[in-house]
Amino acid sequence: MTPSTTFLQKASVHGAALHSRLHHRLHRTALHRTVLRGPHGRWAVPALAGSAIAVSLAATHVFGAPQWGAVAMVLAAAVAGAPVLVKAVRALRARVIGIDLLVAIATIGAIVIGNYWEAAAVTFLFAIGHALEAATLTKTRSALAELIAVAPDLAIVLRDGEQIEIAAEAVSAGETVLVKNGAKVPVDGVVIGGTGAIDEASITGESVPVEKLVSDRVFAGTISMGGLLQVRATAVGSDTTLAGIIRRVEEAQDAKAKAQAFMDRFSKWYTPGIVLLAAVAGIVTGNIDLALTLLVIGCPGALVISIPVSIVAGIGRGARDGILIKGGEFLETSARIDVVALDKTGTITAGRPQVADVVTLADGVSVDEVLGLAARAEAGSEHPLARPVLEAAAERGLPVRGLPEHVEPMPGKGIVAIVDGARIAVGNLALLTSEVATNDDFASAARVVDRFAAGGTTPMLVLRDRMLIGVIAVADKIRPDAAEMVSRLHRAGVRKVVMLTGDVQPVAEAVGRRVGIDEVRSGLLPEDKLAAIQEWQRRGHTVAMVGDGVNDAPALAAADIGVAMGVAGTGVAIETADIALMTDDLLKMPQAISLARRTVNNMRQNIAIALATVALLLAGVLFGGVTMSIGMLVHETSVLIVIVNAMRLMRPAAAATSAHDSDAKPINASASLIRI
Repeated sequence: MTPSTTFLQKASVHGAALHSRLHHRLHRTALHRTVLRGPHGRWAVPALAGSAIAVSLAATHVFGAPQWGAVAMVLAAAVAGAPVLVKAVRALRARVIGIDLLVAIATIGAIVIGNYWEAAAVTFLFAIGHALEAATLTKTRSALAELIAVAPDLAIVLRDGEQIEIAAEAVSAGETVLVKNGAKVPVDGVVIGGTGAIDEASITGESVPVEKLVSDRVFAGTISMGGLLQVRATAVGSDTTLAGIIRRVEEAQDAKAKAQAFMDRFSKWYTPGIVLLAAVAGIVTGNIDLALTLLVIGCPGALVISIPVSIVAGIGRGARDGILIKGGEFLETSARIDVVALDKTGTITAGRPQVADVVTLADGVSVDEVLGLAARAEAGSEHPLARPVLEAAAERGLPVRGLPEHVEPMPGKGIVAIVDGARIAVGNLALLTSEVATNDDFASAARVVDRFAAGGTTPMLVLRDRMLIGVIAVADKIRPDAAEMVSRLHRAGVRKVVMLTGDVQPVAEAVGRRVGIDEVRSGLLPEDKLAAIQEWQRRGHTVAMVGDGVNDAPALAAADIGVAMGVAGTGVAIETADIALMTDDLLKMPQAISLARRTVNNMRQNIAIALATVALLLAGVLFGGVTMSIGMLVHETSVLIVIVNAMRLMRPAAAATSAHDSDAKPINASASLIRI
């Protein structure tokens, strides 16, 4: 079986549509040229040309037959130069004057004037350079190849009580799939039976296996490290998370950065300029060798490849680490980020708040009554703080029967509901103004709110028929790696880390102090977060926004870079975010910025290497000593240096360590779940 056949069979898991799309794209990318052709095809031309050169040298210097040596040398030039000439002609038909044309003209000219050695040497070195370049680019493209390689081929499904082995793409959504020890998970799905450990490195970049229990999600392409799982398929073929990642990485590696687009425009003028320079030099000096040498040493190969090879390597490294970057333009922009804006709930905090305290503020009203009424009202709410209230009520055995008769969300304030004919309002201090509470109520509520907020909990006022009856304090957990993330962002070159939250000021500032946030903006509505992002942009900052993509959607869209976290299994986030972090690991954010900065620095180094090589060769030609063959050797060496330099990006960064989420404490650590 050929490498091409194996590669395409691996891709079949993504369904016919994705298979066709990938195959079409790969035919026009370096991945096709390097992976699909295989190592043997790329070395065939250099091997034949090199053999012909060896025969020529033997015929001339060993057997004393220079005429046959000349024939063999021309044959070597023809073998190595034919592919170059074909590419040059195709490029000309597309009205493109490229590197191949420069080499083709120089080779033909050298043969015409009888300089057979130079013709053979130039084409032979050019062929070797292409083969080495292709071999090296295989590694820089390896992230995509590895992703496709992990795509599972087979699945075991339960049909009529029997285990049947079928092709992975033949599984239907809703079917039950068995995942045994050592097997690849063939679909995205939900565990409905059994337990096991799953290696999710191909999706999240995390090397530590994850224990899977009933109701946990699993992803296609991950590997069972033990146990037996029954999985209900929710996404198959081209709809799986793995397929979405492959699409994203492949498109990102092909997407051009601004610098690369500029380099392409530059090359369109540079290459014809070299042809004109060589022609003028030949006419003025009458030295055809000089003109042909100028054509060879003027090849901008290293310059043209300097940027795309860095982008491919950088995006590939990110994909291996569970960091999906949308393309070269976003990679460049990420390197300039100097302000990072973070949402609080679900980003800095774990997003799993708990009721920490309940206080009554009305005579004859018990804690259970305050909590019970709030739970009845919140039963009809989609607000994130509704869940902890309902859970606390359930733990105390308080009945929450059905939904309220009427629910009216109060944006930025809370919720108003009709419960058993009573008007129940649950929300923040701003809710009091609309509920026409008395001044005494407002003063009493403000004192309690300030006390709770100073301790880092979020207070929720509860009113019955426009009278304040109590306050519920809710505390969220700060993520254990939040402070380390802020520290690493600063070390990565970010000047300011800010928090944008709708929470009240004392709570927001308490969280900000513990994490080390530079600036806290609280009490914000979605449009306020958008205005804050635009304000920093007007000041000349490059802003990244990290959020959950719901309330933060306007700010995420307006930011220079929108970052979605923990998007494994969320196809929309993978496709739309500028940077998608596959896990909830906050340390991936500074890692992404550091990778972007390393990649851009690598681009600059490559451009400097390419320009310095061309300048030195030009000087060598003008002052004598550089021949066509020497020029081509130095040129191809510079191309390889550029590629090898880019490959340094493929080395993994230092592993980030973070505490387990279970070790985290609520913001108000001293508060019990319910205190009477």
